[in-house]
Order: sequence, then structure tokens, then C-alpha cells
Amino acid sequence: MKAGKGSDRVSYPMKPAAVSRRHFLSAALAGSAATQATAAAETPAAKPGQFAEPARDIPYVEDADVIVCGAGPAGVTAAITAARAGAKVRLFEWRGCLGGIWTAGLLGYFLDFDKPGFAKELRLKLDARNARANTKSNSAFCYDPEALKLLLEELCVEAGVKFQYHTKVSAAFKEGNRLTTIVTESKSGRQAWRAPVFIDTTGDGDLGALAGCGFKVGDTNDIDSEVTCPCQPLSLNALLVVKDAEALREYIRFGTPNPGENSKNEKKLRIRDAITKATGEIPSYASSTLWHVSGNLCFAMFNHEYGVKPWDAAEITAATVRARADMHKMVNGLRSLGGPWEGIQIVATAEQIGVRDGRRIAGRYTVQTDDLVKGARYDDGVVRVTFGVDVHSLTSAHNKEQKSGAASKGVKVTPYDIPLRALIAKDVDGLMMAGRCISGDFISHSSYRVTGNSVAMGEATGVIGALAALSKRMPHDVPWSEGLAKLKDIGQRV
Repeated sequence: MKAGKGSDRVSYPMKPAAVSRRHFLSAALAGSAATQATAAAETPAAKPGQFAEPARDIPYVEDADVIVCGAGPAGVTAAITAARAGAKVRLFEWRGCLGGIWTAGLLGYFLDFDKPGFAKELRLKLDARNARANTKSNSAFCYDPEALKLLLEELCVEAGVKFQYHTKVSAAFKEGNRLTTIVTESKSGRQAWRAPVFIDTTGDGDLGALAGCGFKVGDTNDIDSEVTCPCQPLSLNALLVVKDAEALREYIRFGTPNPGENSKNEKKLRIRDAITKATGEIPSYASSTLWHVSGNLCFAMFNHEYGVKPWDAAEITAATVRARADMHKMVNGLRSLGGPWEGIQIVATAEQIGVRDGRRIAGRYTVQTDDLVKGARYDDGVVRVTFGVDVHSLTSAHNKEQKSGAASKGVKVTPYDIPLRALIAKDVDGLMMAGRCISGDFISHSSYRVTGNSVAMGEATGVIGALAALSKRMPHDVPWSEGLAKLKDIGQRV
């Protein structure tokens, strides 16, 4: 068995039957000391400049119908939905909580969320816990990130999802063209997992790339960009405490004392001007934004990091360090202004820097800009997207010149469908994608990438993945009509 693309530096010789007999572990023992290497192996010879890792058997678990990699908005939805549809589900997450960008990333708000199914369920459950910001909007609103962490864990436990934190997919293996096995890295060491269906909800398409899928990145048509990765910028959000949230209403998005009194853009300009006055520099994200959580807690998005490859650990580490220093400089500067900014301070910067752009895995259909313009409708449409094109400045120069801050690139969006085919890998069987790593061009991705659409995609892959695994079919052989009927049956599309 050969490693997929992206794992050719290290070979993991697999003998499924023999490994299964010797090392099969139950879910309860998956993190035990039995997973650790017990002795150092002799290092084989390697080519100059390379290290040849010794071959060894690793623990092997085959107890799931559907394996989901990444527990962000799309992944946690996919896992819960698949479990509710009757599948045995494993969910892996490299951070220490569910929710991804919502929680570890302190995103601060939900967008394009006025949808049926799991999105509606989340709204209602957050309302029941008084964990949604004071707004009448079902489409765009803020939330309490800690309450959301707890809610998502409770929903996973209730559905029977087996989720494991601090675990990252590191290799993928195929039998013929079918993905059959992944290898994860964690405190438990390397572990191998087999399942009939896999769902890539890593955001950056890590699993798809490891499995050998083709993919695209960024705006390859942006010949004016001086960066090596012409991707949308990253942002490190923060949770702030302020002295008086009401005194900052003219700056805070989603609600004013008199609705309509200040536009969203006017508020962003006010913050930009305040930061420029406080620091002597235009903020790295010129359209800086504040959102109100509750009491005197606010979310802040003031930062951009440009030209960063989100799959490069060294680059994303450096970007995070720069962004954290940048956020503290700007918040400290605002506090020095006094007035409504008196007492403002950072409670926490996000554990995860926010990534807008990454690998877009090749699917059986690629969402195109023309779909947005024409308002495409498909029989296998799994979600109707209403959000506009949102392309942030690709360089610091563009940011300072205000050339393309949150730009539409001249594309006016008519609500459009994303077909199930865009969520099914073209190059590898048994693999689906949900969230921002699905198959689309740069402009369409700039519209559908917001989390309301990620939830709907996760719901679709979860139900189709469950039906495929339980009926011994490939995901591409399960019609969306069957998936939709199952969602209605389990009460997620009423």
C-alpha cells in the first residue's frame, strides 16, 4: 500500500490483516500506553539530506462507518449529522475544543446563518442558553464562545460521536483509488484508522492533499500580487473587555441605539481612524471591526497577515506571532486615547489564527463565478448561498490604498446553490469535503466560505456519508434526494 501525495517522505508499511490481529484496540483503549513505541529501532540508510524513518507496525482501529477530520463548523456538523443518521462516527480535532474558528479562533460572529436544519437548531439552542448576542437577525449575529464550546460537546456526546482532541491527520492510504486508511499523530503516538467513508473538514484540505487529490490555492489570476501565495489574508481575533460597551456603540457592529444611524462601513472607518491616531499607522486590516458579545465583552478583528501559506507551519507560526504583537499594540494604543476607549484590554487572543483561504480540493463539480452571477439552481443543491463576494486585500499595499478591502471584485451575487457534487472528491473515492476546502474557484470561494454555508455543507456530507457507509455504496452513488429524505426523517430539515 502506498502513501498518498504529501506523505512520500515517510513510508508506513501496512499489513491490514496482521496488524489488525495483533494490535486492534477498542475505542476505550485508543489513547493507552499500548500505542507508544517501546524501543528505538535501527535507523536505515537514507539519501543525503533526508532521514529514513524505520518501518514499524502501529495500532490499528476499525470501529467507525464515517471518519471526520477537523471539528470546525463543517466538521462538527458532519459528525453529529452522520451519527444521528445511524452511523458510527469518529471525529478528530487538533485543538482542545470543538468549533474551530468559532471557538479556538474567536471568530465572533455567524454569517449567512438563516438556514434550516442544524443551523436553525444551533440558533435556538444558543438562545435557550442566552448565549446569542442581542439581535433579531437570524443571518448575522454574535455569540458566547465558551457557551458554544459546551453546547457542541454536549451535542456530540448526545449523538454518540467519538471525538478525540489533540489529534491531527498525518498520512492517508488507498487501495486502488479508494481511501481506506488514515494515520493520525497525537500524544498517543501514531494510530491507524480504517472506515468506508472519510470527510475532510480540515479547512485547508489537509486530508484531500495527503490522499493525492488535486487542488488549487488562492487567486492565480492576480498577477499584480507581489506575494508568493496570492491568498486572502489571515486575521488573529481577540476577546476584549471594555469599560462601557454602550459608550462604544458608534464603533460596534450589529446594533446601535438607533438602527440605521451608522452603517457598517462608517463604524469600520471610525475604528480605523482611532487606531491610526493611537499608533500613527493604518491598521493592518483597514476595515477593523468590533462586535459585542454581552456585558462588557467584545470581539475584535483588527489584524491582517498577508501572503501566508496556511499549510506551512513555520509561516503560520511567524504570522501568529506578528499578529499577536500587532493586536496588543493596537489595543494598548486605543486605551491611551481615553474617552470611550478607557480601560479596554485584551482578555485573550485566539488560539488559532483565522484562515480565509487555503486548498480547494478538486471535486466532481467546481463552483464557478458564473453560478453566483446567474443564481444557479441544482437538483442536488445542498445549500443556497446568499452571502456576497468578500475578497480582502491581498497585500499590505492594497490595504493602505483601500483598493480591495472586503471587495466584491465587481461580482453581484444572486442567491445560488452548491451542488453535492462539489463536496465529493474527484480524484479519490470514499472522500468528501465540507467547508472552505470544497471545489470552487477563487471568487465563488470568497462567497460560500462563511460558516453558515459550512454548517449546511457539513450536514450534507454527514448524511450522505452515513447512507453510503451503511449501504456499502460510494458517496457519489447516493442521490441527494435520499439524503434530504433522511434529514427530514431525523428532524434536521423540517
